[in-house]
Amino acid sequence: MLIRVELPAHLRTLARISGHEVALDVTATPTIATVLDTLEAVYPMLRGTVREQVTGERRAFLRFFACQQDISLDSPDAPLPAAIVNGTEPLIILGAVAGG
Repeated sequence: MLIRVELPAHLRTLARISGHEVALDVTATPTIATVLDTLEAVYPMLRGTVREQVTGERRAFLRFFACQQDISLDSPDAPLPAAIVNGTEPLIILGAVAGG
């Protein structure tokens, strides 16, 4: 099934992606982990940019959003919402804004 993923500009530049999102053919149950596995398989230059290569943990300054909800702290193995699975909404990977 095709899962739409919206990426921040710096990752689109690194992967040489035009547009704001990519469509990934995720063959396993759609979860954050399986979507990221597919993203890294299709765009190997993104390995280690969204999650740590060794631990698989999400990078500190990236957040995941699904259906206008921050799912960054959810289990990476939790099923994604139906709107993401059916392609109505994209899974958004957003660079966090830090500063003061």
